[in-house]
Amino acid sequence: MKTIVIDIKELVQVEREPVKWVAGKDMGRVERLQDAFLEVEDGRIASFGRMSERPAVEEGTRVVEAKGRLVLPTFCDPHTHLVYAGSREIEYADKIRGLSYEEIARRGGGILSTVERVREATEEELFESAAERAREIAGQGTGAVEIKSGYGLNLETELKMLRVARRLKETSPLTIRTTFLGAHATPPEFKGRRGEYADAVINEMIPVVAAEELADYIDVFCDNGFFTVEETDRLLNAGMKHGLRAKVHANELGRSGGVQVGVKYNALSVDHLERAGQEEIEALLGSETMPTVLPGATLFLDLPRAPARAMIDAGLPVALASDYNPGSAPSGNMRLVMSLGCILYKMLPEEALNAATINAARAMGAEEEVGSIARGKRANFLITKPVPGLEYLPYAFGSDWIERVYIGGERVR
Repeated sequence: MKTIVIDIKELVQVEREPVKWVAGKDMGRVERLQDAFLEVEDGRIASFGRMSERPAVEEGTRVVEAKGRLVLPTFCDPHTHLVYAGSREIEYADKIRGLSYEEIARRGGGILSTVERVREATEEELFESAAERAREIAGQGTGAVEIKSGYGLNLETELKMLRVARRLKETSPLTIRTTFLGAHATPPEFKGRRGEYADAVINEMIPVVAAEELADYIDVFCDNGFFTVEETDRLLNAGMKHGLRAKVHANELGRSGGVQVGVKYNALSVDHLERAGQEEIEALLGSETMPTVLPGATLFLDLPRAPARAMIDAGLPVALASDYNPGSAPSGNMRLVMSLGCILYKMLPEEALNAATINAARAMGAEEEVGSIARGKRANFLITKPVPGLEYLPYAFGSDWIERVYIGGERVR
């Protein structure tokens, strides 16, 4: 079926020659078309241009009026933990009382508290709750999402989580990539034996995950109190041998070396980066690894701010992600994430939009499918309410300025 969106006040983030990502000064540029149309056929973008150039409307074509509104690509969210059970609001109160992330983890909270609940939950229970979150983020303007495992920390439960993510991929309109994060923490049964657990991930989990084609990527939490650079190196090497490209949780809690080992393995992205500095920036320059910052976690945990501004000024690309999870970022609202990119990191509105669309698509390996308005890409776009312009979107950080959302050409809100 054909759809044509007409009388668009401004069609934002159009690409006539699609790119993999934008970096440095180019992040401050967003191509826009005033008084535009957008044509969709079979779930993909067929054409776009100015209203004066629009094709004749064929019989049976669905016509969508967008007068006075902006149209832009839906957000891409390249770092989430969307499959989980329960919530952790008690820890939230503990944080307010002054306990650190590490102190809560030592008391049995943090990741391990969610691990216990996920192990107890049935696959159907996990699917139902994750499907609800998928519907939630779609309604908030996200059209593509990466989903990690990592709350199982044993073979049975990690596979259960990844099967849920695969089922979401099959049933949800969202573009979904999946990541195996067996090395998210050391499970209680391996307490004091982290190296042995890393061996179990390498020898027992990775081969099965790869054989069942349950994951696109492998991730490791390389940080203080979690996995060392040496362990991360072994884990990423094992994943690479089984066809799983690397991603890394890096430099959230300390100068862990996670960025450097990520670059060594040509990681698709290195994420968090709150404790990154000039050495990490220099390591990333010239690489194809996307630095990805998670402002929701920074805000929620009151962490130092990743040097996103310095990265852009140095000529690097930057992506934004929500880190949607029950402990450190219980929100997948990419509208808010884009606003926080401007508020916390002093990104320009154009930079924040690029970081939440084309660069975020690259950080999840989906830049050829989503992330911009380009011919042949999936017809994932949103229509705003009447707003003054692009700059208004991150400025109105508490407002729901989205009126309609289309994924694969079909309206989901």
